[in-house]
Amino acid sequence: MVQRLKLLYFETIVPKLTKEFSYKNVLQVPRIEKIVINRGLGDASQNAKLLESSLKEITMIAGQKGIITRSKKAIAAFKLRPKMPVGVTVTLRGERMYGFLDRLVNLALPRIRDFQGISRKSFDGHGNYSLGLEEQLMFPEIEYDKIDQLQGMDISIITNSKTDKESLTLLKEFGMPFKID
Repeated sequence: MVQRLKLLYFETIVPKLTKEFSYKNVLQVPRIEKIVINRGLGDASQNAKLLESSLKEITMIAGQKGIITRSKKAIAAFKLRPKMPVGVTVTLRGERMYGFLDRLVNLALPRIRDFQGISRKSFDGHGNYSLGLEEQLMFPEIEYDKIDQLQGMDISIITNSKTDKESLTLLKEFGMPFKID
């Protein structure tokens, strides 16, 4: 099944960006390459039950099974040993990426309390956007009664655009609710 945002991109956004930035070729138009969802475990790395529940939540939110990231070396101040679990991550591409972006923009972000929009300052200078969420309850897939602990997550939207301005225009066209400055 072709995702709604993918059709929107090819039918509406590509011609609009081609005209606005005067690209000579359709392949020059910026596009979203992948979305990475990451969650650090913190103290939950000691608890196997919290690790499994975190992995299960990320899998439900993303629609794809996440992987457990492990420490590379021991850090005594953080009580870390080599190969201990430190986080959960999932990388979305293709149809799942567009489906997640659609749910994020139209369902999850509007459910945040006192939501004013997302910051325009979270671009990295190369056209990629990072967004931090404080809790997982905004996603409709998560049931309030079944969560063990409120945990946040980081969402990175990786584009192939050269500048932040192109990427900002691309994400605005997808419907991302940026704050009005």
